[in-house]
Amino acid sequence: MIASQAYYICFCASMSSKDQAATDDLTPLSPTVFHILLSLGEGERHGYALKREISLRTGGKLKLGPGVLYGSINKLLGLGLIEESDARPDPHLDDERRRYYRITPYGRKVAQTEAARMRELVRLAAARFGVPKHA
Repeated sequence: MIASQAYYICFCASMSSKDQAATDDLTPLSPTVFHILLSLGEGERHGYALKREISLRTGGKLKLGPGVLYGSINKLLGLGLIEESDARPDPHLDDERRRYYRITPYGRKVAQTEAARMRELVRLAAARFGVPKHA
């Protein structure tokens, strides 16, 4: 029988315990959702720009089809992690059918909580297995 161990992650920030509980309820995030939040953390994007940026950032390892991309966007909108932007580029430079999205303050807190969770996991893995020379 394998002994199981529980790991607890301590996250310290200037968030009320109620806010922290709300962000903890949404983690862990899927890679798709986390990458969307990362992209929107840099500024507003439309769906196709998100898809291209995520593929570039991951070296093509995460290629989002329209169902996954727009399903995730709709989920994030419903959770209040992102919102649709009213700001539009010059109509001559852009397709008027595109919708632009931005991260909300709550979405930023959730992304920060997820980053802290992953940082602690990496720390635990490094302590348990060591760090490869190429890392």
